[in-house]
Formats: sequence, C-alpha cells, structure tokens
Amino acid sequence: MANYKRILLKLSGEALMGGQGLGIDPKVVENIAIEVKEIRELGVEVGVVVGGGNIFRGLSASARGMDRVSADYMGMLATVINAMAVQDYLERNNVYTRVLTAIKMEELAEPFIRRRAMRHLEKGRVVIFAAGTGNPYFTTDTAAALRAVEIEADVILKGTKVDGVYDSDPMENDKAVKFETLTYLDVIKKRLKVMDSTAVTLCMDNNLPIVVYNSTKFGYLRKVVQGEAIGTTISGG
Repeated sequence: MANYKRILLKLSGEALMGGQGLGIDPKVVENIAIEVKEIRELGVEVGVVVGGGNIFRGLSASARGMDRVSADYMGMLATVINAMAVQDYLERNNVYTRVLTAIKMEELAEPFIRRRAMRHLEKGRVVIFAAGTGNPYFTTDTAAALRAVEIEADVILKGTKVDGVYDSDPMENDKAVKFETLTYLDVIKKRLKVMDSTAVTLCMDNNLPIVVYNSTKFGYLRKVVQGEAIGTTISGG
C-alpha cells in the first residue's frame, strides 16, 4: 500500500554515475528503473527530475571563467542526456514514459506543457522532466520543486548518497548528527545543503513536503513510498 498518489522523484546527476568519476553507470540506472517500476505497480504516479552534474556543472564552469548563462544552458542539455538514459532503461523494463523538456527539441522529446504532463501521469506514464526550468540561474532542485507544484504532487522524494540530512557532511565528519524531521525554516536558517533556498521556499509556500533518502540503497524508494521512517522529512511544522 502506497502513502502517496503522485510523487516527484528528484535524482542528482551524480546519483547516475555510481562509483565512476563521470558519466552514466548502466547498472545504477537499471536499478533506478526497477525501483520506479515497483512503485508504479503500487499505483503511484511518478514524475522525475534528473540533474546533470555527472556530465556538466554550470556553476563550477562559471566559477572557472565561463559565462554563467552559457554554462547553465550547457548544464540543462546535460539533464536531457540523463533523462533519455533513464527513459531508455525504464522502457526496457516495460514502463511507459515521456520526456518533457523546458527547451524545445521536438526530435528528442515533447515540450513541457502542464496539462499534457498531467494527462500522461493520469494515463500511468512516468514523466521525466528535462532541461531544468528552461532558465539560467535556477538549479534542478528548483526545477523539481516547480514541477512538483505544477503537477500537484503529494511529495518530493530527493535521492542522495546519504540516508538523510545531517548537520555536517557525514562523509567527512563521523560525528555528524542526522535529523529525522526538519521544518523549511530550519533548512534555510541552518543553511543545510539539502536544496537551494529558492527550491525550499517554493515548497514552503505551497506546503509541499520533501523526503531526503539514500537512493543508492536498492529498495529504499519503495519503503519511503510505503511510509517507512527512512531518511529526513522536511515539512511545515
């Protein structure tokens, strides 16, 4: 039994590269596809936003002297590559999908139209949103929050490499403390690196909960969807 009717799954580009230093690890994407298929079989409608950091990071390129707008558009194109990879593995597992992009590229995907996205979800297709918001200066976290609000998702599930939100980086600090629950204001005031402040504020304004969980652990997505207390939940109260 699923706790949610419709979710927005946010995956970082880094989540797709597994142990590799760059690019896409086919085994990782295969596992994601199997997990998404499992929750579809529970009757959950699924939207997906994938980052592009495994291929190109606009912000770090900008820091090295590249024009920020050009760098951000390159990052958006990287998310399209990742979206197509996720689509391919989902369809190999007999899951019907559509890729909707914020930048028009009709030969590859459909342009994002809210009503069309809603219709695909109602028909049981997994909708993969690519190219961020279509605007520079906005992260894919903000794109995930925006798309989640637009499709009236019940929750954003943010897959990361760790099992929730900590007060410091658990990869570097053995004594890092994990939060079970947080409010939106906690995240903003403590400057916790969950999502950027624009994304968190958008969720707060629309009372949209966020659950941060470890997407590298196979089976965790299903557990989160079924309401198990895994990861960190961010909400209003």
